[in-house]
Amino acid sequence: MSKELAAALETLEKEKGISKEIVIDALEAALISAYKRNYGTSQNVEVSFNEKKGTVTVYQVKEVVEEVYDSQLEVSIEDARERNKAYEVGDKIKFEVTPKNFGRIAAQTAKQVIMQRLREAERTIIYNEYIEYEDDLMTGTVERQDNKFIYINLGKVEAVLSKRDQIENETYQTHDRIKVYVSKVENSTKGPQVFVSRTHPNLIKRLFEQEVPEIYDGIVEIVSIAREAGDRSKIAVFSRDENVDPVGTCVGPRGSRVQAIVNELNGENMDIVEWDKNPSVYIKNALNPAQVVDVKFDDNQHSCVIVVPDYQLSLAIGKRGQNVRLAAKLTGFKIDIKSESDMASLEQETAALKDDSFFEALNEDDADATNDLESMIETPSSFEDDESTEVVEYQDENISDDADSTVLAEDNSQMDSQPEEPVMDTDFQAGELDSNDAEDLVELAEKRDDMGEEEASKASMEEIDEKTFPEDENNL
Repeated sequence: MSKELAAALETLEKEKGISKEIVIDALEAALISAYKRNYGTSQNVEVSFNEKKGTVTVYQVKEVVEEVYDSQLEVSIEDARERNKAYEVGDKIKFEVTPKNFGRIAAQTAKQVIMQRLREAERTIIYNEYIEYEDDLMTGTVERQDNKFIYINLGKVEAVLSKRDQIENETYQTHDRIKVYVSKVENSTKGPQVFVSRTHPNLIKRLFEQEVPEIYDGIVEIVSIAREAGDRSKIAVFSRDENVDPVGTCVGPRGSRVQAIVNELNGENMDIVEWDKNPSVYIKNALNPAQVVDVKFDDNQHSCVIVVPDYQLSLAIGKRGQNVRLAAKLTGFKIDIKSESDMASLEQETAALKDDSFFEALNEDDADATNDLESMIETPSSFEDDESTEVVEYQDENISDDADSTVLAEDNSQMDSQPEEPVMDTDFQAGELDSNDAEDLVELAEKRDDMGEEEASKASMEEIDEKTFPEDENNL
């Protein structure tokens, strides 16, 4: 070896970025492998490289022992002390065994090992460099494309852009410079693999960080992004400073900031809305530009029903349902859109169904529904507090003193004017019917039983009345 080797190592370090230490370690390992293969030995061998002189020295390492069993690996204590009296049993001694000429096979082996180590070192360096760009934005040049990938040159590595990561309406030509989002970096056996994307939602986030200093500094924060690449995106932003308008900051003077991002994405529409901790307000903002009348939540299913004016129903839903779909992705709620008229009809139908189910439950002797009905009946009536009504006690002359009845009447005079119908049971209870009249009544009943149906129906009720109630009207 010569000084030219040391100079070559320095040049390699500058061009490839591989440090001399890595190359020297690879060189020493290659020379050890070549030496063992060339001389057919498995003994302990070490190689030392002198950077200043550019020379390489090969040493055979032996252990000091009392009695030698393998001369390739061991040396006796007597021979060791001939070299230096300070040696003790168990020490290691290096003997220089540098060959004058390794030969063609040794040189070829050394070359292969050095090249392999250099490739591994270069891959590691590239991987460590690009792993720092993972989840970040980079600018590359389109080099070539095939049926599966578009290959983007990022400098030291060629990144791949798959079909699912390409925007539908975009066309890529060779030597085009585009901005891509580094989604993943892998260290495979073939070297570092870098995967990039143009459809990832974080691409928009990184573009806004480049265009809006307030986002990069953390004053304005992007809370959520919902994107349909190449067509439309919704971005929810929040300001940590009350004096900074998050939406206006992202739009920029005359829309310059957001327009730069739209141009980079070939005309993709951007809806920037303000995030709010109140879900109702947040959902209303997310459905912009549609106006929302009301938001009804269903906590069990994490969903909601949005009520909008009839004339804005199509605007709230959007083309092919895009507006409500992006709003649902942005907020994380399942959203159902209803017009005001549809909502009113739905509420009426719901009320009717509740009434039907209630009375159906009553017919089926539903205990809960029955209890509800009883509670309704027991509820004090609204006319109890009316001064025009009063509760009076009415005593029937034909009823004993113990049998009282309390009735509700608007006026006592109206109660007295009501005609009373004589009741047979009451007459017996009052003692107004004697035994003779009772016998006549029994005979009349037997006579009527002997009549036919037609004769019985034609019987004079006056005769029956005379037999039954012989007293005058004053006894009624």
